Amino acid sequence: MNAIQETNFQFPGQTAFYRGKVRDVYSFPDKLVMIASDRISAFDVVLPRPIPFKGQVLNQTASYFLKATADIVPNWLLDVPDPNVSIGLKCEPYAVEMVVRGYLAGHAWRQYRDGHRILCGVPLPDGLRENDRLPTPIITPSTKAHEGHDEDISREEILSRSIVPQEEYEQLEQYALALFARGTEMAAQQGLILVDTKYEFGNLDGKVYLIDEVHTPDSSRYFYADTYQANQEAEQPQKQLSKEFVREWLIANGFQGKTGQTIPAMSDEWVNQITTRYIELFEKVTGQSFQPAEATDPVARIETNILRAITVE
Repeated sequence: MNAIQETNFQFPGQTAFYRGKVRDVYSFPDKLVMIASDRISAFDVVLPRPIPFKGQVLNQTASYFLKATADIVPNWLLDVPDPNVSIGLKCEPYAVEMVVRGYLAGHAWRQYRDGHRILCGVPLPDGLRENDRLPTPIITPSTKAHEGHDEDISREEILSRSIVPQEEYEQLEQYALALFARGTEMAAQQGLILVDTKYEFGNLDGKVYLIDEVHTPDSSRYFYADTYQANQEAEQPQKQLSKEFVREWLIANGFQGKTGQTIPAMSDEWVNQITTRYIELFEKVTGQSFQPAEATDPVARIETNILRAITVE
């Protein structure tokens, strides 16, 4: 299958281009064209092999949840002209990611396990186990790094350094918690638990917009609800839908994105397994059947659909 490693287009009226860890972003005077590639990143490093259909899963999951949460907060999305493409408003991004956690998992658990009881300025009680539900959802922001690792940061530091004005930051907090509550409800309807997720926001003409992806496997972690309690009581790992299984595989193979470490080789079998897991997540979280896009020449397909969309506009 022809996975999408990268794109290198030059569109009429294009003003800039930015390649992120996963997305290729084409700027226009008032819009962004965002292509979800099949690149996969972990520990803020792009892994060497793309994952077929991963970009389609991300793009279609994000558009599904953006439309389902538009009553909570306005968002950037205007059009989805291709399974891998979203076109939306060009907002000025806030320099923080709003990470909301309902359970002690992933990075938060690793910090807690190592003895930390304050995460991003938020105190955590003693006696918690991995994957325990937190007393209430918490916000643990991180800085948004263009290169290298995002870093934890506290609310107090964000405000003291004027990274985000206080009134606007309080609005981001309210939106993030409301989105997490909606995501929790939608996950429960599908037999899932929304464990944690991150939201990114931007500003356009003084108005806050939700931007980028929402409740996708790259930005979120889900547990299966029906086995959660039994697994916790037995101190067994939770069955989950997220990218955490990729991180766990990397850790088991001696890689955590640290200097001097080498990314382990990814076999065809492993790449196909990741594809299967991403498709499973799409179908489970949305309740929809995944329809693979035409993949003979996906880059040409994407270019044709974008040109058609921006010409119409």
